[in-house]
Amino acid sequence: MSEPVNPTPKTPGAEAASTAAAPTAPAARTEVPAPLADAGDPAAGAREAETLDTEARDAEARREASFERQRRLRQEPRFPGGPAADPAGSHHERRIRSFQPRRSRVTAGQEDALQRLWPKWGLDIDGRRILDLPTLFDGLPVVLEIGFGMGEATAQMAAEDPGTGILAVDVHTPGQGNLLGLADRAGATNVRVANGDAIILLREMLAPGALDGLRVYFPDPWPKTRHHKRRLIQPEFLDLAAQRLKPGALVHCATDWEPYAEQMLDVLTAHPLYENTQADGGYAPRPAFRPLTRFEGQGLDKGHLVHDLLFTRRADRT
Repeated sequence: MSEPVNPTPKTPGAEAASTAAAPTAPAARTEVPAPLADAGDPAAGAREAETLDTEARDAEARREASFERQRRLRQEPRFPGGPAADPAGSHHERRIRSFQPRRSRVTAGQEDALQRLWPKWGLDIDGRRILDLPTLFDGLPVVLEIGFGMGEATAQMAAEDPGTGILAVDVHTPGQGNLLGLADRAGATNVRVANGDAIILLREMLAPGALDGLRVYFPDPWPKTRHHKRRLIQPEFLDLAAQRLKPGALVHCATDWEPYAEQMLDVLTAHPLYENTQADGGYAPRPAFRPLTRFEGQGLDKGHLVHDLLFTRRADRT
C-alpha cells in the first residue's frame, strides 16, 4: 500500500504573508485631472485658455466699472447746486492732509440754506482760477478763516464787524449749511463760504497780498506723535500764508491743546516774517472780537486751558 503524500511544508509566517498579499477589495478608481484628460486635444486646451482669458477680462471690466461709479459718486454734490464732493478733483497732487473730511447728517434747515444761499455766498475750491476778492466782497478787507466748525463764532464775528469780509473755509457740509443759515438770519452779508482744501485756496486761488488777516481757531491737534506732520501750523504753511498776507495783517490762532499751542508759538516765533504782538513773546489774552464758543465753554468747564496767539505779518526785508 502506498504511503499518503504529505502536503508541502509551510515556513513560519508564510500563511500570514499570503493572506496579507491577497486583495481584500477592488482598488480605488483613480480620476484623471481634466487638463490631463484633454492633453491630447489641442483644440480643447485652446478653448479652456480662451474661457479663462474671457473671465479675467470680464472681472477687470467689472472692477473698472465699480471704480468709475465710486469716482462719480465722490464728485457728485450731495445737494444739486451746492458744494461739490471733491472740488479739486484729481488735477492737484495728493498730499498729507491737515484735515479729516467728515460725513454726518444734514438737517432740513441746513439743507434749505445750502440750496438757497450756496449759489450766492458759496464757492468751491477747485484750484482753477484766481478769486477777485474786491469784487467778491464789495471792496471790504478780507480775512481768511480756516476751519469754522458749525459756524456760530464766524457768524457772530461777521455780524459784529460788517466792515470786514470773512472768507470761511471748511469741508464739513452740515457746518457749511449752518453758517450760511446763521449769517442769513443775522443779516451778515460779509461772509463767503469756501468748500475744500485751504492749502489749494492759498496756493492756487489767491493773489499775493490779497488777505488782511488769517484766523485758525481750534484746528485738529492730531495728538499722536506719528500724526504731528498733519498739523496745519507748520513752517511750510506759514511760508505760503505769508505770500498772501499784506504787511501788518493779523494772524490769530487759538487752541485748547497745550502741546499744539507750544508748537504754534515756537514756529511762529521762529519765522522771520511774523512778529508776536505780545511784548513778552508769549500767548495773548482772548481778544474781544473772538466769541467764546459753546465748544470752548465746555472745554473750560472741564479745566482745559485755551491759548490765543496774535502775530502780525512783517514787511518783506529788502
